[in-house]
Amino acid sequence: MTNAPDAPDAPYDAIAEWYDEYVRTEPLLAEVVIPAALRLIEEAGRLQDTVICDLACGQGVVARELALRGAHVTGIDISERLLALARSQPVAAPHAISWRHDDAQVGRTLADGSFDGVVCNMALMDIPDLAAALRTVARILRPGGWFVFAITHPCIQMPHSDWMTRPDGATIRGTGDYFAEGFWQPVGAPGVRGRVGAHHRTLSSYLNALADVGLSVERVVEPLATPALIERMPGYRWLPPALLSRCRKRDGA
Repeated sequence: MTNAPDAPDAPYDAIAEWYDEYVRTEPLLAEVVIPAALRLIEEAGRLQDTVICDLACGQGVVARELALRGAHVTGIDISERLLALARSQPVAAPHAISWRHDDAQVGRTLADGSFDGVVCNMALMDIPDLAAALRTVARILRPGGWFVFAITHPCIQMPHSDWMTRPDGATIRGTGDYFAEGFWQPVGAPGVRGRVGAHHRTLSSYLNALADVGLSVERVVEPLATPALIERMPGYRWLPPALLSRCRKRDGA
């Protein structure tokens, strides 16, 4: 979702329609991740008339939810096809959403210090240069502004990790090479990562990258799976299906 706007490689273009349906119906996103992200945002303060950037917004599910709550929302993404889907699904919100074709690693259409909050939902793993994306976040946030993100849990989703069945029939997650940072793509996996892969980073790499740009971690959430998700992916009965956090831009950062 986040290559340079003039680059030919926008992996989500190839799966845009499938991904649109997936986001709406997959329990991991519809029942767990998106509600958890919205709770973190709502706990950050009043949303009415707040100015928010949905970074790597995809087809705009989170952006529309924020607009319905009265926020002024700008959504950017590198995938033209996902943006076309976003524009085709109007929402009866107090303020219109601004959809822009842009790269989260650059944010060329985003002015410095122009947002009260930034959200990046399940997209940081798609971005090759994490440091560049977080520099964009810090640059466009006003002092004291919040940043909420959701990612695949780096301690669970990693190169060579996979679901396994124990002799007693329980589904567990087999760990892989946690320290092998870089792009990986699970072969034959049915979900998003099997189609577009991910850039794996250790938890410390995420935390240090946030600190480097002046974003302080304020809250961390490892949400519980819903019954529907457990039925679909039994291993999530014992494991967090995602990792979410809310950060604040430090004064002077």
